[in-house]
Amino acid sequence: MKNRITFIAIVLTSIFSYAQNGPKIEFRAKDNTIDYGTVSKKGDNGIRTIEFTNTGDAPLIISNVLSTLGFSIPSKPSGAINPGGTGKIEVKYNMMPGPIRKTITVESNAVNYADGRIPLKIKGDVIGD
Repeated sequence: MKNRITFIAIVLTSIFSYAQNGPKIEFRAKDNTIDYGTVSKKGDNGIRTIEFTNTGDAPLIISNVLSTLGFSIPSKPSGAINPGGTGKIEVKYNMMPGPIRKTITVESNAVNYADGRIPLKIKGDVIGD
């Protein structure tokens, strides 16, 4: 009986330890939301920068950023972000007047999101001039 308990304790400890290792991504934006607010079509270029930190213990790789209609991705990190390092992703909206309710997906090797896929919500309102 004692051997079983010891074995189970070792297995559980190993599982929890394994789950905690690897790169982790944390975005500075609250709730992973980019809020454009209310902006003018003529007074705003539509570019926003999303900053993040690798809070894990292994290099973080951003393999892709999937945009939706109306958005482009001018830049993303091309190399690995070391533990404790920071990175930036730029998104650009085409500034069509009306509400903005979109999601872009960051694909990475981060272990703190399912399959390393992080949805970033984008909201705001563009007024025409």
